[in-house]
Amino acid sequence: MDNFRCRPKGDFIEKGNWQELYVLTEHWKSDLLFYRDDLKFLRHLEDKYFLWIKAEADLENIRRVGESILKDTRDCDQLLERVDTHLSHLSNIIGNPESQDEKAFREEHAELEEDMAEFVKNVRENRRRLFKVVEYDVEMDKL
Repeated sequence: MDNFRCRPKGDFIEKGNWQELYVLTEHWKSDLLFYRDDLKFLRHLEDKYFLWIKAEADLENIRRVGESILKDTRDCDQLLERVDTHLSHLSNIIGNPESQDEKAFREEHAELEEDMAEFVKNVRENRRRLFKVVEYDVEMDKL
């Protein structure tokens, strides 16, 4: 998960205080907003590059990568909604801790963290794939 803001090692999810969980979740939201912009750039790059492709195999490669980036964009939007809902739950817990199911919330937090880590991994892989296709085609053009 390199550079993804996840919880500190140990039993942080089970024992971390609400304010710390809130700050971590706000970082996730900030990361997602960055990734949303990054994905917009990648889609723009893919669209522009698509116009210059000559080889049929490269067309297929860029199409597949473009579909993956589009899926990442949808996943990002869904995660942003989930993080906003999670922040709302945290606000309610901080305001009235006795009225909330702490175990269910902490399970939700752990699941969201896993989904965030998987999302970040996918975006990085798809960015790498897009750059690899573009780089290969540019190198072939030079020959």
